[in-house]
Amino acid sequence: MAFQILINLIIAFSWMFLKNEWAFADFFVGYFWGLVIIFTMRRFIPGRFYFERVLAAGKLLFLFLRELVLANVQVIRDILRPKLKIEPGIFAMPTELESEWEITLLSLLISLTPGTLVMDVSDDNKVLYIHAMNIPDSDQAVAEIKNTFEKAIMEVTR
Repeated sequence: MAFQILINLIIAFSWMFLKNEWAFADFFVGYFWGLVIIFTMRRFIPGRFYFERVLAAGKLLFLFLRELVLANVQVIRDILRPKLKIEPGIFAMPTELESEWEITLLSLLISLTPGTLVMDVSDDNKVLYIHAMNIPDSDQAVAEIKNTFEKAIMEVTR
């Protein structure tokens, strides 16, 4: 991936040198043509096309922002009810993520979402213990986390 980014930057700067113009628009055009060249030659360059990971990271960011807003609305709704009807609980979530970086990112995304907090990670990094403010069904919560955050993290890192 780093090799592809380096090639793309070299192409973008070469475009600016050849045009003899030093504007951001010219760099952007050169960067675009670098993307096109790398995309057409992707079978000769090792690794996955890096812009797919950039798009997956953008998708992960959008997913987190959406979940952040929805969780904030739910927490506000739970707090402002006249009668407090919450079911706090702790549940174990098995994870398919392997590297420490992936597990840390998942833990941070879960902890930054209001109403949930990662309390501990097992010694073998296969289970996360999560506290939720309102958790009527732990299996549904595990499925939601696996289908959103964990899936998006695997798209970015693999």
